[in-house]
Amino acid sequence: MLTIENLAVAYKGIMALRGVSLSVAKGEIFTLIGPNGAGKSTMLNAASGIVPAMSGRILFDGEPIQGRAAHLIARAGLIQVPEGRRVISPLTVAENLALGREAAGRRGSEASDIDEVYELFPILAERRNQLSGQLSGGQQQMLAIGRALMGKPRILLLDEPSLGLAPVIVREVFDALIRLNRGGLTILLVEQNAKLALQTAHNAAVIEQGRIVHQGAASDLIDDPVVADHYFGRAEVMA
Repeated sequence: MLTIENLAVAYKGIMALRGVSLSVAKGEIFTLIGPNGAGKSTMLNAASGIVPAMSGRILFDGEPIQGRAAHLIARAGLIQVPEGRRVISPLTVAENLALGREAAGRRGSEASDIDEVYELFPILAERRNQLSGQLSGGQQQMLAIGRALMGKPRILLLDEPSLGLAPVIVREVFDALIRLNRGGLTILLVEQNAKLALQTAHNAAVIEQGRIVHQGAASDLIDDPVVADHYFGRAEVMA
């Protein structure tokens, strides 16, 4: 579904990604873990067309997409849920969801799309007429995911969905991601909670200083003593 080959990205002359390669298969959850500043968000932003690549290739369902405008990539079905949620605070829950549909080129409104989001996150149905800026952090994260789903993604990219959320809300969000994946949605997940991410994913990669240093089945990485020693300390508290 998504193939990244020898991707290099620089910010103001500083290399953020140094020849990163990975492949996300259709129907799987793939997680990317690593320390802050390692290049995780940069990789998502490059795939989404938000930042340009210096070199390398990005293939979405076999078609090269590097150099395309971000909105065209989203309309092709690669949609990102950004770090920090970024809901539109002056708009209601329902208006944010409608915006997600329109931004992805799906003009108009279909009740079935919104109903699917409300079924996944019932609290959003209860608060459909509430301003999104008045929601809790967890509810805003659910709204950000729901807004992306309104665009009918073929692959969903998520950047730190657990950031700043209470453990019970983190579990609720991850349970929703598992439900979506079981329904056939491909997911690429960047996540600070390494243990939970690896428990959720099928395959995974570890990135450090802009390079992939470990890659394989998530079940193998979670048992790797080096990975555990470096990344499970904080996640143990949250999981």
